[in-house]
Amino acid sequence: MARFILLLVLFVVIARTFWRFIDAILRGVAGPAPPFDSAQGQHRGRRPGQQSAVKMSQCPVCGTYVVPGKAISMVSGGTPIYFDSEKCRAEYQSR
Repeated sequence: MARFILLLVLFVVIARTFWRFIDAILRGVAGPAPPFDSAQGQHRGRRPGQQSAVKMSQCPVCGTYVVPGKAISMVSGGTPIYFDSEKCRAEYQSR
């Protein structure tokens, strides 16, 4: 009886692994799914839960990349400049 249960569990594990492999291949062939539009209840462009890409800006002092929405910024010549720290902004202003 124990042998039967172990074989059944092994069969389920192998079947599930095989199905996930086939599912991954089919999703790869189909391409990315469109995003979900909650107003219309339909997918449009990207998959649910997938975040959209954010264009990052480079700090002109140290060269690290920062997300503009979370960065320290200042406007110079009508264009915003983004910094990763107050130290970088102060150094840029002293130039």
